Amino acid sequence: MELDFSAFPQRPLEQQASFRFFTPGPVGRLETVLNRGQGEDCHHAVAVVCHPHPLYDGSMHNKVTYTLARTFNQQGVPALRFNFRGVGDSEGVYDQGQGETDDLLALIEQARALYPGREVWIAGFSFGAYIALRAIGRADCAHLFTIAPPVNFFDFSRLRTPGCPWLLVQGEADEIVPCEQVVSWAKSLRPGPELVVLPEVGHFFHRKLGLLRSVLEEHLQTTVAAPLAL
Repeated sequence: MELDFSAFPQRPLEQQASFRFFTPGPVGRLETVLNRGQGEDCHHAVAVVCHPHPLYDGSMHNKVTYTLARTFNQQGVPALRFNFRGVGDSEGVYDQGQGETDDLLALIEQARALYPGREVWIAGFSFGAYIALRAIGRADCAHLFTIAPPVNFFDFSRLRTPGCPWLLVQGEADEIVPCEQVVSWAKSLRPGPELVVLPEVGHFFHRKLGLLRSVLEEHLQTTVAAPLAL
C-alpha cells in the first residue's frame, strides 16, 4: 500500500516517536498517526486503535483511544490511530458503521504494510469497539481489546465471536452503556472475552485512565508471549 506523506513533510519515519500521514481508504484518504513503541524493534505485534462515535465528537485524539495506544507503546508495540471517514482530515461521510468497518480493514492492511510479518492487534473504545468486533471476522488478527462496547445502540447479536484472545473492559458506573447489558451479552458468548468490570468507572474513564492502563498491562503480561528477538 502506498503512503501519502505529502501534507506532512517531516524527518524519516524511523527517527520519530510519532508520525502523522494519510492512509488510502475505501472512499478517500484517512488521517492516521503512528505512535512508535518503546523497544518495538524486538517485538512481534502492531496495534490498530479505533475511536468513539464520529457524530458525538469522537476522534483519534479521544483520551481513552490515546491511552490504549500509549499503553501498547509502553509494552513495545507500535500503534496506529486514525480518524474514521468524515472525522478530522479524513475524507468521506459517516456510514452507520458499515463504511467505518471498511476503514478499519484498510488500516489493518496499512499496519501489515508498515510492519510485515507481525501479528495485528485491534482495539476500540465505545463505537470503536463495535467496529473492531465487526472487522475481526474479516481480518486475521491475533488479539482484540474492546472498551465499553455499545451493546444498547447497535445489534451485536450477528457479530462473529472472535477466536483470538479478547479483553473486554467495562465501567460499572457507565452512564451511556449500561454495565449489566454488557455483562449479560459477554457471558452469553462461547467463547467469551476476559471480562473486567471496574467499580465507580463511567463511560469516559474520567480520572480513571490510570486504572484502565493497569488492567491492560496486567492482561498483556499474562496472555501475550514474550517479545521475539530479531
